[in-house]
Amino acid sequence: MKVLLVDDHPMVLSALQTIIHGLDSGTEVLSAGHPDEAFARLAADPGIELVLLDLWLGERIDGFAVLAELRARCPELPVVVVSATERLTDMVRVIDMGAMGFVPKRSSNDELRRALALVLGGGVYIPQALLGLARSPGTRLADAAAAADEAAGRQPGVPLAQAMGGWTGSTPVAPREDAAGLAAAALLPDDGGEMALRHRSMAELGLTPRQSEVLALLLKGLSNKLIARQLNVTVDTVKDHVAAVLRALGVSSRTQAVLVVSGLTQQARRPPG
Repeated sequence: MKVLLVDDHPMVLSALQTIIHGLDSGTEVLSAGHPDEAFARLAADPGIELVLLDLWLGERIDGFAVLAELRARCPELPVVVVSATERLTDMVRVIDMGAMGFVPKRSSNDELRRALALVLGGGVYIPQALLGLARSPGTRLADAAAAADEAAGRQPGVPLAQAMGGWTGSTPVAPREDAAGLAAAALLPDDGGEMALRHRSMAELGLTPRQSEVLALLLKGLSNKLIARQLNVTVDTVKDHVAAVLRALGVSSRTQAVLVVSGLTQQARRPPG
């Protein structure tokens, strides 16, 4: 397996390389300190299977623009954001844009290992700080995150390169609520009964086999258009399936769905004590 680390801090890169090699000693770890270098590596090496992205790549680079460009150019490539920001609105935005997880840099090595193992197993990793927001029915998730940030006095920490003439990419940075793969970690690989548990849960929700297929593809970060292409159905049909899934989960957005179900998944996988 090949993993690309997009980070311009040598100490962080070294620590991440050690953790990734601990998961699989045969993993090849590549690194890039600038978006242009990262995209050049991705273009030259189609064997890269996972990207770890820091949102802060310098004062003249907008990390959200880098994520948007990654999702646009490589929609099936899992991207995990590893960043020092503690703003809940940043975390929500990252998941909303189709990242397969957000891991705070202050996390322990064990937590980072668990996060990467979950993503490599087909799940979505959600930081604990976000899980409580999913229990606020009827509240727009971004609004709940903004209120929590304001109450805690958390200020914006990721620079906006647009205002500084820096790297902004070619893809709009706005959240992709209508396209990103944000449904739920519902179909995980079998690792001792957990797959059966997820299947029972989905059956109890009344999801059809096709809706479960849509969930699995959403989890991979595919847009509605790409899902329609893979399943050989229309985009409108995919939208109908997504709407049915959201109704079954009792949420109003894909981001809330991924928070709810991924939170349950992570709790099930977390070691006791």
